[in-house]
Amino acid sequence: MKLREIYQLVIELGKQADPRGESEVYAALADARREFESLPPKEQTYFDQETLSNPYSDTRILNGQGDEEISRLLTGIDMELGEVLLAQELSKSGQPIDLIFAHHPEGIALAGLAEVMKMQEEILHRFGVPIALAQGIMDERIAEVARGILPVNHNRAIDGARLLGFPFMNCHSPADNMVTTFLQKIFDAKAPRTVGDVMDLLLEQPEYQLAAKQKMGMRVVSGDKKRRAGRVFVDMTGGTGGSKEIFAHLAQKGIGTIVGMHISEKNLEQAKAHHVNVVIAGHIASDSLGMNLILDRIERQGVEILTCSGLMRVKR
Repeated sequence: MKLREIYQLVIELGKQADPRGESEVYAALADARREFESLPPKEQTYFDQETLSNPYSDTRILNGQGDEEISRLLTGIDMELGEVLLAQELSKSGQPIDLIFAHHPEGIALAGLAEVMKMQEEILHRFGVPIALAQGIMDERIAEVARGILPVNHNRAIDGARLLGFPFMNCHSPADNMVTTFLQKIFDAKAPRTVGDVMDLLLEQPEYQLAAKQKMGMRVVSGDKKRRAGRVFVDMTGGTGGSKEIFAHLAQKGIGTIVGMHISEKNLEQAKAHHVNVVIAGHIASDSLGMNLILDRIERQGVEILTCSGLMRVKR
């Protein structure tokens, strides 16, 4: 399988699982095209033209031309310089690594993390929040995340991969879309009565079972297991955590329980204030589930998968 084929598969799977819906994904791509075409030629030079076909600015080929043949890849949640050196050692020991495949973004994908957060506006809209209100709520949070990324040294791991000759790519929002839609379909179909029932449904997935055995299991951080769940909102995609202002509006629209990967203290305070149950399913377990759904598709194409950096590999 070529590197470019893996990349294209990842983006296509991300689109198919995008909680915004297919029409909104293609509308966002059309918006990017119009923005690009409206720019003078000098500014077009600096426009990120990959966004004309890839709606996920946090998912990229970070090193490589795309025509590299991939027979074996090394994947994990965070693929930093240590994991690049691990790939080198594995290659020396008779397991040549053709691709370093990260979940969390590096390089230009990390620099573009805030851009993908606009997904959250349309997701909130689909749960009943007026779109203008959703955009207003998210504006400052997106700006806050963008400011936080500014001083980060983005390319350390990529430079290591380049010097050692390893293709490198990451898969962030597509994997997050996969776990979000996978779990949302379960909750919509099963309609759990209580927060405890929500947790029981999560525990049917092997990744959450493994996490629980390692003391990394899910937690109810707002509400308790005996409370009625109400409508369940799986909040696991769109770059990173959203605005603290969302909880009041989601509560008004009938959301009783949010299932997420993680939550900040200021957001938790607002969830409690508006009596929204919050189940933190676990960051690494949830990331693993999303990645596994994608890795299964890659493995079916004959690519061998080696895992590290916390990824709990489960085949379906």
